[in-house]
Amino acid sequence: MKQIATVAAAVLVAFGAGFGAAHFAVPAAAAVVPMTPQVIDIGAITLADLPATAPGSPLHAKGFVSQDGMTVGIQIGIVPKHYHADANEVQYVVDGVGTEWLGDKQVALKPGIMLIIPKGTPHGGSIETSGHLKIIALKTPPQAPDDTHLLP
Repeated sequence: MKQIATVAAAVLVAFGAGFGAAHFAVPAAAAVVPMTPQVIDIGAITLADLPATAPGSPLHAKGFVSQDGMTVGIQIGIVPKHYHADANEVQYVVDGVGTEWLGDKQVALKPGIMLIIPKGTPHGGSIETSGHLKIIALKTPPQAPDDTHLLP
């Protein structure tokens, strides 16, 4: 099962090389950074390897790919419930267990779960029940810095 999760994570990153909260948002008008071949050991990344998205924030994140049509990054931690008006998001849980709001219901999170989050869908507010949630997030189009709309 762990091998399947590892392969699925690698597929997502590879897909992203072709496709998370303003945590690694890039304005659509930003210059494209040329793609370079990379091998990223998602399993080895820890909270200490990622910068906090804001001082004192429980969310730490890093972007890996930024192209005209998408971004790919990793996030560890929790985010408040929010939505993006202009960006779709796909999240893949690599590590950790908890729950997250998706639309009007809470869903269980564990390694191997993939969430499809169309623009405008409330999500986030994760509750971690073991360790830190480690999630790969793909966004299309790239999320603008002002496209995180917090919800109660």
